[in-house]
Amino acid sequence: MEMYNPPHPGEVLKNLYMEPLNVSVTTLARALGVRRATISAIVNAKAGISSNMAIKFAHAFKTTPELWLGMQMEYDLWNAKQLYDGMDVRALCG
Repeated sequence: MEMYNPPHPGEVLKNLYMEPLNVSVTTLARALGVRRATISAIVNAKAGISSNMAIKFAHAFKTTPELWLGMQMEYDLWNAKQLYDGMDVRALCG
């Protein structure tokens, strides 16, 4: 079942992980060995989560990389579908 308007993974990161643990952008950036601007961009939905960042989040929060990449994929795909319906493509099967 397709989710309606899924949240950006940065929103999930902030609301379900950082805020409950009282972890700031600066603290998380230091823990992950990345620039503060990188985490800030993700939290503010200005950047997506890469495979490498998904692995870092998984280690930091005891989750899986698939969780983070799945959220990113759902977000990206839902947003792409809002802009493009694929109707200009000719079907090659059935």
